[in-house]
Amino acid sequence: MYRTIVVGAHKSDSARAAVDQATELARTTGAALHLVTSISKDAGPESAERKDAERSLEAMLVSLGTVPCSTHVIPGDVAKGIVSVATDVGADLIVVGNKRMQGPGRVLGSVPNDVAHTAPCAVLIAKTT
Repeated sequence: MYRTIVVGAHKSDSARAAVDQATELARTTGAALHLVTSISKDAGPESAERKDAERSLEAMLVSLGTVPCSTHVIPGDVAKGIVSVATDVGADLIVVGNKRMQGPGRVLGSVPNDVAHTAPCAVLIAKTT
């Protein structure tokens, strides 16, 4: 059903719930999983922010078990980063958490909303809150 799944990942409990759901989908379908997080656009390759993001993603990898997985630390806007990685890897599904999908955040352009409107593939907005 799915061959390549991209999921927005960072340290929050909401994002971790989305990663868990994406991991289960990948395990069930045999898909490769791509974890994506963003850092500020001016963070350099050796910055503490980048290294912290890489460590966080590596820690998630340990808990995923046997699911084939890659990590991506993207400078700049998280929604654009997720969509960019999905395009680059030919993803057929993006998973994002629903955090900030209610109230003014939805109108102002939350990550799930932005991804849903610009994705090159199907988007699953996982209930994480």
